[in-house]
Amino acid sequence: MLKATKLTARIEALYINPCRDEGLLSTAIDCVQASYAGIEGESHGGFTRPSCSRVLGQYPRGTQIRNVRQVTIVSVEELEIIRVKMGIPKLKAQWLGANILVSGIADFSLIPPSSRLISKNGLSMVADMTNGPCRFVGDVIDQHYPGKGKQFPKAAFNLRGVTGWIEREGILQLGDELSLHIPHQPAFLHSGL
Repeated sequence: MLKATKLTARIEALYINPCRDEGLLSTAIDCVQASYAGIEGESHGGFTRPSCSRVLGQYPRGTQIRNVRQVTIVSVEELEIIRVKMGIPKLKAQWLGANILVSGIADFSLIPPSSRLISKNGLSMVADMTNGPCRFVGDVIDQHYPGKGKQFPKAAFNLRGVTGWIEREGILQLGDELSLHIPHQPAFLHSGL
């Protein structure tokens, strides 16, 4: 049910955040081992996690659930759109707490849920869902451009990348090409939204 596309994303940068309690900002690295538990050294790793604001409609905060939010992937192209909308000189992926910065796929944040990003070495990541913009990123932006951070949630709507999880272990490194495989998914007309 998954179909390989002709689209590829190139890894432009890799980051980890070893301790979320110390802030959202992530640190640049050149390569990293990714296992079924996520990216080595990343605070969002693990097979399970406590539920957060993303799933409050399904579970009380802190409920232990499967971790499908091991990685956050953002795109160069969408960061540029956000930057322009906010009217700031630069916007860095690590300010968003991103793990992977890619280039090459337009509208990256809108790739279908359950899409796979597969490297030539076999590593595979599953896109769970679009990552919603949050106020914590605005706090980081305010450290560089005081008063601008409050614009982030609106400017980044449907542009903050995707969250996902590791389906097949391997190494991620700068310059890797990730091929996009998408699920066959007809429109669901009965969502009631």
